[in-house]
Amino acid sequence: MNLRDRVALVTGAGGGIGRGIALALARRGCHLALADIDAAGIAVTATQAEALGVRTSRHVVDVADRAVVAALPAALREAHGRVDLLVNNAGVAVGGTFEQVSEADFDWLMAINFGAVVCMTRAFLPLLHASDDARIVNVSSVYGLISPPGQSAYSASKFAVRGFSNALRHELEGTRIGVTVVHPGGVATAIARSARVPAGIPAEEIALRRAASEKMLRMAPARAGEIIVSAVERRRARVLVGGDAVVVALIERLAPVRYWRLLGRLLPR
Repeated sequence: MNLRDRVALVTGAGGGIGRGIALALARRGCHLALADIDAAGIAVTATQAEALGVRTSRHVVDVADRAVVAALPAALREAHGRVDLLVNNAGVAVGGTFEQVSEADFDWLMAINFGAVVCMTRAFLPLLHASDDARIVNVSSVYGLISPPGQSAYSASKFAVRGFSNALRHELEGTRIGVTVVHPGGVATAIARSARVPAGIPAEEIALRRAASEKMLRMAPARAGEIIVSAVERRRARVLVGGDAVVVALIERLAPVRYWRLLGRLLPR
């Protein structure tokens, strides 16, 4: 896929993997619509992208707000005239077991991590169908391949993204729209630090959990962005980002029920 002079919408573009993807696209001459709830974050991304010679537009949005999402296609049509690439990257985390996580927090996470992917896809399919070469890129997680204890909400949302992406790919066969699902491993973003935690868990335990999680987050977001965009250029259907994701996928394939007996010793709970 030739990305030069294409237009990409990237959600969660204010930092982390979203910024990494946006700048990797910019280096290939792809113009950008940058969406995030963090206005300061997308301003930084836009400045860096514009320095690479591409046009950008900034959209401060809550991707879980259906009315806002429904209005986005018109805004992008006005700003860019087209959309060729939709990157559903925005995501949040909630720590704790299913019994610890409140119903409100569980629903909040699902609305952003999965509901927004569905709504954005529905909203932008007409514009993507109008392109002569289009792609949807949905960012799942290594926890969309395995389900660790203490990650019931997050893992449920990322498995949902994976299943939705795979079914959508089959449904869009024969059209000009391809679908890529991405499973990042440990990428050094702020998701662990910004995760919601259930009430009643001692501050010391929260700090230990976050420290353990952050030890697993090693890959630079810029590197993750390059891997993902390179896979988009090659029209890959699935992308495992990082050696840890590759190993996890292999172990899960070999032992789809009992994989946690091995991985539980290696990954933080």
